Amino acid sequence: MKRKNKKLLFRILKVCGFLTLLGIVLVFVFRNTLLEKAIHRIDAKMERDYQCNLNIAKAEFHGLTNIEFQQITLVPKKADTLVRIDELKTSVSFWKLLVGDIQLGKLEVNKGYIQLVKTKNGSNFEAFLRSKKEKTDNAEVNYAKLLNRISSNLLDLVPTDMHVKGFAFKINDKGHKVVFDFNQLALADKKLNTLIQVTSDGFSQQWAINGFADPRDRKADLEFFNPESDTIRLPYLDQKFNLKAGFKSIHFNLDNLSMNSGKLHIDGYSSIQNLKVNHPKIASKDVVIKNARFDYRWIIGPRLMALDSTSTVQLNNIKCHPHVSYTNETDKVYAFKLTIPKMKANDFITSLPTGLFRHFEGMEAQGDFSYTLNFAYNNHKPNDIIFDSKLKPEGLKITKYGEADLNKINGEFVYRAIDNGVAQRPIVVGASNPNFTPLQQISPYLQKCVLTSEDPSFFTHRGFINSAFKQSIVKNIKTKKFARGASTISMQLVKNVFLTREKTLSRKLEEILLVYILENNRISTKERMLEVYFNIIEWGPNVYGIGEASRFYFNKMPQDLNVNQCLFLASIIPKPKGFMSRLENAEKFKPYAQQHNDFLMRLMFKRNLITESDTIGNFALDISGPAKMYLRQKPIAVQNDSLSVDDFDF
Repeated sequence: MKRKNKKLLFRILKVCGFLTLLGIVLVFVFRNTLLEKAIHRIDAKMERDYQCNLNIAKAEFHGLTNIEFQQITLVPKKADTLVRIDELKTSVSFWKLLVGDIQLGKLEVNKGYIQLVKTKNGSNFEAFLRSKKEKTDNAEVNYAKLLNRISSNLLDLVPTDMHVKGFAFKINDKGHKVVFDFNQLALADKKLNTLIQVTSDGFSQQWAINGFADPRDRKADLEFFNPESDTIRLPYLDQKFNLKAGFKSIHFNLDNLSMNSGKLHIDGYSSIQNLKVNHPKIASKDVVIKNARFDYRWIIGPRLMALDSTSTVQLNNIKCHPHVSYTNETDKVYAFKLTIPKMKANDFITSLPTGLFRHFEGMEAQGDFSYTLNFAYNNHKPNDIIFDSKLKPEGLKITKYGEADLNKINGEFVYRAIDNGVAQRPIVVGASNPNFTPLQQISPYLQKCVLTSEDPSFFTHRGFINSAFKQSIVKNIKTKKFARGASTISMQLVKNVFLTREKTLSRKLEEILLVYILENNRISTKERMLEVYFNIIEWGPNVYGIGEASRFYFNKMPQDLNVNQCLFLASIIPKPKGFMSRLENAEKFKPYAQQHNDFLMRLMFKRNLITESDTIGNFALDISGPAKMYLRQKPIAVQNDSLSVDDFDF
């Protein structure tokens, strides 16, 4: 019985072997026919899905695995040629081919180009950018398997032996042209050597990408640099986005790309030297980062994408550990955590990017600090947003200030407002100015009205209000734009007294750090800060400070203002030059303005800031000062132009 089974098994194996051999022979005999049919299928798909014509003058096998193509062109209808390759030779893995996969072994490309052309009438690549609605089943996408499959397919298309000559990548965006000529691109024995001549409007330079590359083992260690020891300039960005950028070199390392226990792990690091960036929305000067490094460990699960907390970002001497995650289960949850371990405060200051914190240049500090940030947002529970920012100082003290000397707020100084980039007349903040009004001589009603409207927790917070940040983030996410800020009086004061009104990332970052230093190092009292605020705030056309404002509107001293007058002054802070739009006449508010004042009044009653006795016989508005003449003019629409506006908007 056993002998019969063995004979049967042997016969089955012989039949299978014979059929396999027959299949190989048939594939070999009809390989060119099969190749031709495959090309026709691809051509039909290109025409159907992308309105492109694929033409190949010659395509044939040499042997079992070597394929040669000549005169390949891909031309979109009524558009410029997208791809042209004069000669392409490659080899494929026969066994991979049998199971339906394509894995390239060798690749040789002689002359050709890929060009992206965009004109006022459209582009030659827009069809490839349109989303395709494909039929899918109800099964959830497994991120790990999907990305592993995509990365495997892409790396299989990277040959282990590659030689490219005379090939170019061209960009023509409405006349803005860039050409990348690959003078040399060779991969042999896992060593990559690339030399690229980059030509754009106004400059030409060489780039090199060299190092170790093993597409089968999924590892790489590459360096991107200028062989002439010069800074690499990035073309096109300056013409398209007014962004000038360059760097000395970039190092990229991929150490691990593998599936383990159902999760895709991506490990490695990248670093950059002497990165220089210039854009009017970033800073008014060049921003320079001498050294930066990112050690990353990505973990992709079935419904999770995360940057592990063991990852490290280093900026000069600043080292931090970021954790970023996106979970898509029942809810979509976005999370971000950042930890800066204990470090010397002075090392932090000296490591800040040059040009991004110009008011900190020359500043010195002593002591240490650590920092943690925790943020989480659930798309189905937006009001449960988590935003927790904590800085732990240890003996932290500023021993020397840079351009922004925060101590000046405690003495007499000259303030000049900036209106549309133009410095206004100087305002002396101190006793030598007859319009200067000490805090105790400002009506307590006005103090309460302004604080209720602008910053209710001014006397208790340390520069920032976490709850306001949370509300701001939620609203901005819901509206998908920067619709609301979270500016406090402390932030407004720092922005206007020590910084500029420019709408840049640099100014906003400096504002945050300076506010923290001002508030947490007890450089000035809250009372003095509020006093300065009341004496520099813009309250009308060429009207600065409460001393000028009380006379301009009411011919009164600041301490004599009644409740209604204080409500009016508080309400026009966001748009002081458009105060006329809130008034029917010199004694009456417009209905919408009256509703706002009533709301503010009820809020102050609720918080026990005022009582009914404060309003008895004290309700006349009476615009009797020079402002009365403006009421005869037609109100004009103006932008928010007071100190209270958080004008950081990209």
